[in-house]
Amino acid sequence: MFKDLMRFDTPTARLRAVAFVEGLSFILLMFVAVPVKYLLENPIAVRALGPIHGVLFVWLAYAAFEVRGLRGKPMSWFLKIGVASLIPFGTFFWDRAFAVEDEAYRREQNG
Repeated sequence: MFKDLMRFDTPTARLRAVAFVEGLSFILLMFVAVPVKYLLENPIAVRALGPIHGVLFVWLAYAAFEVRGLRGKPMSWFLKIGVASLIPFGTFFWDRAFAVEDEAYRREQNG
């Protein structure tokens, strides 16, 4: 399962992998780093995870925009992913749809 999740060999697989890692970074930021910052008065975790999450957020937007164009998805599809990325665990709800999209893309490329 994890092997399939962390594939980067197609645009649709990259979107799935980046969405998972971005969602994980958001959870760590919100539920680990921010409480450490405010409860223990130590901002080091936010300083470390914040920029990483920011880069992953931008990468997710790029990957979603790439797949949107490649697969002919409507702008509303792209915006729904953007909204999901603002909600903890939001990108995880898209995982099955991303897996299906990747399977369809691979079938089209192979035959």
